[in-house]
Amino acid sequence: MRRFVVFFFALHLVFFGNVASSPASGEYKVEPKNAIVLAMFGTTVEPALDGLLNIRTQLMEKYPHTPVRVAFTSNIIRKTWQQRAQDPAYIKAHPEIISEILHVKTPLATIADLQNEGYNTIVVQPTHISMGEEFLDLHTYVDALLSMGTVKKEHYKPSQKIALGRPALGTYGTQHPYAEDIARIAKVLAPDAQRAKAEKAGIVYMGHGNDYFPGSGGAYLELAAKMRVMYPDVVTTIGCVEGYPGIEDVLEMLRLHQVKKVILKPFMVVAGDHTLNDMSGDEEDSWKSILIKNGFEVIVVNEGLGEHDNFARIFVDNAIDAATDAGITLN
Repeated sequence: MRRFVVFFFALHLVFFGNVASSPASGEYKVEPKNAIVLAMFGTTVEPALDGLLNIRTQLMEKYPHTPVRVAFTSNIIRKTWQQRAQDPAYIKAHPEIISEILHVKTPLATIADLQNEGYNTIVVQPTHISMGEEFLDLHTYVDALLSMGTVKKEHYKPSQKIALGRPALGTYGTQHPYAEDIARIAKVLAPDAQRAKAEKAGIVYMGHGNDYFPGSGGAYLELAAKMRVMYPDVVTTIGCVEGYPGIEDVLEMLRLHQVKKVILKPFMVVAGDHTLNDMSGDEEDSWKSILIKNGFEVIVVNEGLGEHDNFARIFVDNAIDAATDAGITLN
């Protein structure tokens, strides 16, 4: 009996002590704390990380008081980095790889970490090129998070605001016409057109594409057409690894315009596995090999678009638009 009394008394002290030391519910205030999540497909090629980290650096410089976190949308790529993080030999051989990449998480896990740290206003900016599968999945995640509420008090919601930025080639809608995004990209790619003109060559961009989302292919074709108008001395063509238009369509366009020499370059944020193998590899099914086999002189450029400051700034500007549209002030 005595033990029970002592236990009850101790429990009484702990409970009421906690209540007394805790602020009254009426005094509790939810302060807005902003953060940015860069949702990237990712890459396992170490040098290709430069294209991704350049975007991150530009955002950090633009908003030095706002945390910028990186998330990878690719399950396979994340798993590779998780395995590397457990390999002491790999870490020793690659001291340049930052911890955030070694321990990269999904966008949802990254947002959850931020929410747990008290960040309740988040801008999610994808570094995807087009409004394809990865972006649409991300869109559903954000919609689901925004639907989470609380029974009693609105300001206790897990997140007060989550804004999703648009990919490089834009999205459907009237607020930010995708044609303006395409025109902006065409202007940013002026150095490629200038080099092609100097080399008396055409341009062949290799995009990723998707077998199941035909809208992405249309955006690629519209960009190529825009560049041919802006830079009439250069024949610009774009094809995709997956879906339409493919390398066969590129060959047809080059023959139509009687192009004999081309600059071959990835239309991807990073010069990763697709660039090194599908585009410029020595296998007979690489784009370089196919172009050479068809009689074209090929100049290969293994550079990701994100490595160029002006292209990386597109994603920074899109994050700014997303924040402005949602009434979020970044600093």
